[in-house]
Amino acid sequence: MHSATLPATVQLRGIDRARFFAPVMFFGALAVLCLGLIALAPFLVTIQDAVAIAAAGLFGLLATGSAGALILYWQLRWLRYTSVPLDTDAATARAAIQRLIVQSGWRITRADANSLELRTAGTLFDDGERICIEIGEHELRVASLCDPTVGFSLVGQRRCLQHCEQVRRAVLP
Repeated sequence: MHSATLPATVQLRGIDRARFFAPVMFFGALAVLCLGLIALAPFLVTIQDAVAIAAAGLFGLLATGSAGALILYWQLRWLRYTSVPLDTDAATARAAIQRLIVQSGWRITRADANSLELRTAGTLFDDGERICIEIGEHELRVASLCDPTVGFSLVGQRRCLQHCEQVRRAVLP
């Protein structure tokens, strides 16, 4: 597999995709309600009420639209793979990753010829994070994200960055 054919982002499917993007959908629904207020304003009896409702709707639209756009930007950024150039062959890199999996206590949830999906060890308050690895001939791509079934956490996101760094260190000489 040539490195040019490696995917650029993690591909979530089905319910995981819906759960991951649920905050954006929530803010989208709020923005639609704000649009409804703006559309309703011209039909109010007094001009003061119409202006007040339209202004509230516009403020809500700007606030929810901005929050939704910011969250979407972060989420799309978290789905992007980090590229790690390989000085060794793919088999050697895969063996190094296998050793890291055993040492870290991660479990494999999906394995193909050139890709792995891992889950970190969870605790009572933490269901773990996902680590996705794509292995090419001269490049390895790694991404880690908070488990979509759990939701977003800043602490979890920091751990995700640490997982990517662990994989990078494992495959570099």
